[in-house]
Amino acid sequence: MTELPKLVVATRNIGKLREMCSLLAISGLRLVSLDDLGIADEIEEGPDYAENAARKASAAASATGLWAIGDDSGLEVDALEGAPGPHSARLAGPRRTDADRRQTLLAMLAPQPRPWTARFRCTMALASPDGKVDLVVGVCPGQVIPEERGSGGFGYDPVFLVEGRMETMAELSEAEKNLLSHRARAVQALLPILRRRMGLTAP
Repeated sequence: MTELPKLVVATRNIGKLREMCSLLAISGLRLVSLDDLGIADEIEEGPDYAENAARKASAAASATGLWAIGDDSGLEVDALEGAPGPHSARLAGPRRTDADRRQTLLAMLAPQPRPWTARFRCTMALASPDGKVDLVVGVCPGQVIPEERGSGGFGYDPVFLVEGRMETMAELSEAEKNLLSHRARAVQALLPILRRRMGLTAP
């Protein structure tokens, strides 16, 4: 039996890794994580989604000799002039929890009039072992609400109400989130490129 080609998912965020593996399950690839491969490198993140995503994917591809996928995502709130954006994972400081970041965000927004319109943005990079990089973007609009709802997802999901829905991202089923989320939309845009670059047959 022929072994499936491998694709490295360049993240150590457990929630993101779980989502990526679910979204890419139809790709016809064997997905492996940095931990699966014993890679301990940490990529210092900067202020730009595309650069961060490309650096993560390129570092993993270079270290393993395999194709790799990386992403950088953030929550952009209009009342905060697009913040926290690429700094979303570090909003409350280093080594803080998702709950800490949500509380910090809501404290920043408390003086601002509602609705707190916002969007999740995901830039995803596919990197080859020889250094080629493809980039795509997925966006999910909505608004931040002042109370947490739902137990699914991670990050800011419990305080993000999806546009056109009555549910927060954390209240959606996995199947719904895998259609509507910013990361899902980025994967949908990337799949045709991934199949073409890696010589895969579409299902």
